[in-house]
Amino acid sequence: MRCLPALIVAVFAAAAAHAAELTAAFGPENATRTATIRSTTDLSAFGPVIEAFLTTRPDTRILYEQWGSNDLYRMTAQQCAEGDTAADLVISSAVHHMVALVNEGCGASHSSAATETLAEQMKWRDQLWGITREPAVMVYNRDILAPHEVPRSRFDLLDLLRPSDSRLAGRIATYDIEDSGLGFLLAFSDSLEATTFGGLMEAFGRTGAVATCCSAEIIDAVASGEYLVAYNVLGSYALHRARGDDRLGVVAPGDYTLILARAAMIPAAAPSTGMAREFLDYLLLPEGRAELEAQDLIVRLGEEAGAPVEVSGTVEALERPIGLHPPLLVAMDADKREIFTQRWRDAFPQ
Repeated sequence: MRCLPALIVAVFAAAAAHAAELTAAFGPENATRTATIRSTTDLSAFGPVIEAFLTTRPDTRILYEQWGSNDLYRMTAQQCAEGDTAADLVISSAVHHMVALVNEGCGASHSSAATETLAEQMKWRDQLWGITREPAVMVYNRDILAPHEVPRSRFDLLDLLRPSDSRLAGRIATYDIEDSGLGFLLAFSDSLEATTFGGLMEAFGRTGAVATCCSAEIIDAVASGEYLVAYNVLGSYALHRARGDDRLGVVAPGDYTLILARAAMIPAAAPSTGMAREFLDYLLLPEGRAELEAQDLIVRLGEEAGAPVEVSGTVEALERPIGLHPPLLVAMDADKREIFTQRWRDAFPQ
């Protein structure tokens, strides 16, 4: 990531109850306008988007905090209940968390020509907006897996895991749903969408699949050959790495591919709602969309898209967008979460 002179990066102490993983400041220290963004998006991906936004705004400074999804949700919910927050914009890939926050009255309203460009399923109550377009993909090691061994769908993955001597035994990874809000959302969405979900859980458990944290960690391990396949990884991060690493292949599952839009919310108590609205509109208008796409935060499937994603079948039949709507509240129900999590623990006892 290119750096502005004013860029400051610091790692927060892990001992704090709710702690950001990383922070950065963009823009001059003497700026007349300042806003704080809290997000689950990696700084390396989102930093250039902020820099582009500030190019024509020399009077503006943005403080960026990178959070884990569960901690971001807990902090935002706590501050909503207290009626006070330092955040002007909250962005999360765990969009069920965001729907729950808006449902609890934690969001401020905003409507503009920019927000009107969004499809109905990508916004809710004029308080929640989907700002990216990221497929959930499978990532594999090109150097180790032969073309006929690469899973192109969940059915293929099941077939590869079925033999007692499967090469993927102990070498397939996915997000840990208890550590990752995004991981929980994708697994829960699979359970509603796929007839293969039960079979996959059984196969993962039987073959010693690994549930672990974080996109970067999983993708690094696939590149090194520690894992051969990663399941349900966000395509934005996978593509960013694959563009510069020939060891990595990226597959959009041919039975269906979940499409995630990171959700943005302006907290009701945000101190700089005007700045938040301005930045949100930027992200939804062509200039901002182009910057998001340049960072692989908007991914278009299909040959014409130019992204190195391997696709089987027609894109129209493939894509399953995760809408920002009340049905996601089912994923927040305590009883359903416990039942689902116990099922997950049975598959991943480690």
